[in-house]
Amino acid sequence: MESEGEGFSSENLAFMELAFHQAKLALESLEVPVGCVLVKDGKVIASGRNRTTETRNAARHAEMEAIDVLLEKWQRDGLSKSEVAENFSRCILYVTCEPCIMCAAALSILGIKEVYYGCANEKFGGCGSILSLHSSCSDPLISGEVSQRKGFKCTGGLMASEAVSLLRSFYEQGNPNAPKPHRPLVEKEAA
Repeated sequence: MESEGEGFSSENLAFMELAFHQAKLALESLEVPVGCVLVKDGKVIASGRNRTTETRNAARHAEMEAIDVLLEKWQRDGLSKSEVAENFSRCILYVTCEPCIMCAAALSILGIKEVYYGCANEKFGGCGSILSLHSSCSDPLISGEVSQRKGFKCTGGLMASEAVSLLRSFYEQGNPNAPKPHRPLVEKEAA
């Protein structure tokens, strides 16, 4: 694996640092520490952090938070659907962990230009770890909205060890928001 900045520009590193700032805000709020920034024309235009516990909504991942900020802004500005699509096609997302399947599908449908992420998401990753939703959809068996996927360029490994370290610090302390068992676990007796 590449070292922290090897193969990445100083601009890539600077934007990922901003994503890490969002991830640390999530950690301070006892959320899984994932953060992101959306960049258009070299400027950050939205940011997001995980807020699933705070909102009691499992879909409030960092990427969805940032997307919603933009959609609300562009709606207030009176942009048409085609103008919104054009704007997304010029956006680059920097996120500390590989987008999950839900987020990768949303990014593909929106037509985002490019994604840079930190560490892989071996359980839920939608950009190669589990599914490759960043690739253009060519499967004739897939129908409906999913077939509208446009695909996007995706590069992982940007500050990956920092991302892993941040996630590890959250899980090692124990997730205080994890559900408690409804009944005590009973050990089976040996026969």
